[in-house]
Amino acid sequence: MNSSGHIAGLRQNSAAPREMGQADAAKFLRRGYEALMRRDFKEAGNCCNLVLKYRPKQVEAHFLVGLVGIESGEWITARRAFRNVVSLDENHIAGWAQLARCCAKMGQFSVAEETLNKAEAGNPSDAMVLDVIGNVYSVLGDQEKALIWFDKAAAGASSSFFELSRAKALTFLGRLEEAADALRLVLKEKPYDGMAHWMLSRLDKAVDSRHIDEMQAILKKLPTDHPSGAFLNYAIGKEYEDQANWDAAFEAYQAGAKSRRSQINYDEAAECELFDTLAETLDKSWFDGQPGGAESDAPVFIVGQPRTGTTLVERIITAHTDVASAGELQQFGMAIKRLAEMSSPKPMTAEIVRKAPDLDMKALGDLYLETTRSVRPDALHFVDKLPVNYMYLPLIAAALPNAKIIHIVRDPMDSCFASYKQLFAEAYYHSYDQEEMARHHVRYRKLMDTWRDVLGDRILDVEYEAVVQGLEPEARRIIDFLGLDWQSACIDFHNQDAAVTTASAAQVREKAHTRSVGRWREFESHLEPMKKVLQKAGFKIEPN
Repeated sequence: MNSSGHIAGLRQNSAAPREMGQADAAKFLRRGYEALMRRDFKEAGNCCNLVLKYRPKQVEAHFLVGLVGIESGEWITARRAFRNVVSLDENHIAGWAQLARCCAKMGQFSVAEETLNKAEAGNPSDAMVLDVIGNVYSVLGDQEKALIWFDKAAAGASSSFFELSRAKALTFLGRLEEAADALRLVLKEKPYDGMAHWMLSRLDKAVDSRHIDEMQAILKKLPTDHPSGAFLNYAIGKEYEDQANWDAAFEAYQAGAKSRRSQINYDEAAECELFDTLAETLDKSWFDGQPGGAESDAPVFIVGQPRTGTTLVERIITAHTDVASAGELQQFGMAIKRLAEMSSPKPMTAEIVRKAPDLDMKALGDLYLETTRSVRPDALHFVDKLPVNYMYLPLIAAALPNAKIIHIVRDPMDSCFASYKQLFAEAYYHSYDQEEMARHHVRYRKLMDTWRDVLGDRILDVEYEAVVQGLEPEARRIIDFLGLDWQSACIDFHNQDAAVTTASAAQVREKAHTRSVGRWREFESHLEPMKKVLQKAGFKIEPN
């Protein structure tokens, strides 16, 4: 963190000493933690930097820098800070756990596993550290092991706070009744916890308005900018939709989207530049001139927009004995950055893409395979289901010429509205405004048209509507594209026990259905801004 100006301000306001003893350092660190708790990252960072100016080996100051980095989304800063912590104190269990968390978040899964081993070797007992270790295992895709650590954290804590983590893991594992019990424990202690209400709303279909009434009463007591507001509104919208109260559902979704949009920074101009640069740079002449990549035929990429059936198709494929899920992996984009020797807090930028054509495609493919090795399941093929990998398809096809690419297509209005009514974690910032969502969809469709011209039959387009309306013929077509023998288990995908770590974790454990086809029409009167953008771009929206 750049701190010179901030330190000057602290000197003026806090009478910082010329030299700093342990007592003064502790005072400023307490002030920093208090600032972090109220999400005043600037003040927290200032306190850390002031202490480190006078006491550069103060472990607690480096640790706080790391926490500020995590909470503010500056993961590179956080990783550096926790490395400093464990360099200064190799027995700092919390430092190792948080370093593993940073590495996992940044797609460095092998390093994360090695770092986790060091944290576990210290026999951690602090509930917060146990929870962090569980969360790292969750990111690594091992939900069973994550739950073991979450159980330890909850058992050793005096608060139900850690039941929230247990509920996430239980949901991913399909143990929905247990997840609901854990969430009720959280809400008994913290009835205003919006995330817990939201998670609970997604576990089952609402049959009455009792939970809605409870959440609406909470909303009335919260400040308009309270972080729980978005969670509560999305939960209310979902439960109203369960009961076919379309207008009330949309009103809640709209309030949730407005709240969420006010909390994030979506740079649409940067996204436009990125998409234009991708299309201009990774053209057919470039692709046809590539000499070859890594030989492995293990990867299967499922790409598209979120909430369009990517998880459904993944479940169909992974019901086959030769295929297993590796989850939504960040590794391919990370490998591009690493070989281009560029870093950015954004997943991808136009500047990085401009360097991509000069990369060694075999080295890119080999790096992807190496960095996914620790999270790949023991099967002949693994599915990487990160939807936004669609941006890199020419690079994927060049770096991994034997990999399979499946693109899921859904009706544009259904696709856009499905994202608009979903609260995401740290992705899809375009989805909280109708027009921004629609413009993003237009850019995505245009880019996919370009990639089809470049890649031809390397891409298999699969229509969501065709899958849910005629499961077996579509499943057979997909399995044939993968070069695998047909197995009837692929149409009984809902019987799988494997964990599902997406927004549809609860829903995909049922048979394929058509309830979501054309669902946007129930909200049509509210979706004119979205519809007009799509129509202007040339999409035909049939009248109801």
